[in-house]
Amino acid sequence: MIRWVLGVAGVLLALFGVFRLLTQIPAGNLLALVVWLVAALVLHDGVLAPLTGGIGVVIGRVPRRLRRYLQGGLVASALIAVIALPLVIRRGTQPPEKALLEQNYAANLGILVDVVAAGVLALYLARVVRDYRVSAAQVRPAEHQHT
Repeated sequence: MIRWVLGVAGVLLALFGVFRLLTQIPAGNLLALVVWLVAALVLHDGVLAPLTGGIGVVIGRVPRRLRRYLQGGLVASALIAVIALPLVIRRGTQPPEKALLEQNYAANLGILVDVVAAGVLALYLARVVRDYRVSAAQVRPAEHQHT
């Protein structure tokens, strides 16, 4: 029963949104919205999804211990890039009064991705050292203490 209620509510909200789009937005803007939505679909299905799949195949060949750190670093870098790329692209398009777009976002993005990579490397090396110590302790018998 709850599924039906949620389904009907979703359909009604979608219809309300379409109604508002058709009655409140000028036709030129609606056309721009349709173009943007189609471009977003093509970009996602034609570029981002295959790229993500290819990266997944490559990462699948990385040793398991390193893989989780590499995945975490790539996810963190992608999240940073999603925020920074529009600013990188729009740099210089606004008047100087809007100082936010006067920064060098490409360089800042590079620095942040480098910081993420350094953090991932540090965490991975800490894991390697910890695993080495654990395996060395298991191989060597415990030292006898003098009483």
